[in-house]
Amino acid sequence: MREQSEYIEKLASIVIDRAFHLHRELGPGLLESVYEAVLAHELGAKGLMVQRQKPVPIHYQDIQLDEGFRLDLLVEDRLIVELKSVEELHPVHPKQLLTYLRLMDLPLGLLINFGAPLLKQGVKRVVNRHEERVGTLSR
Repeated sequence: MREQSEYIEKLASIVIDRAFHLHRELGPGLLESVYEAVLAHELGAKGLMVQRQKPVPIHYQDIQLDEGFRLDLLVEDRLIVELKSVEELHPVHPKQLLTYLRLMDLPLGLLINFGAPLLKQGVKRVVNRHEERVGTLSR
């Protein structure tokens, strides 16, 4: 479990590093799809497996929707990266990412807003602590 957590943190570090370089080179103001394509390419060049526009299935009672949502990037099947290109993030944006994390049963996601003047203002880590709460309640 600890090794998996360290690996996810390493992935997050690589993604943030590449995003900073990308933001410095291209600047803010482009379409989200441009940042998505270029960041996916950059991560792939680092040897990482990246899926773009990954369908997120929804299971509710006896209903299954295979493509309820689409997340922007899934890195190494372990880290969700949601990209925005807006002046400022809104409260719904981290909630959206948390929903994806819960549906995919993943612990960490990055919300990156390329519209921020400084990228460090536009990077937000979102942690899915669902497993911790469940584990605490069952003890």
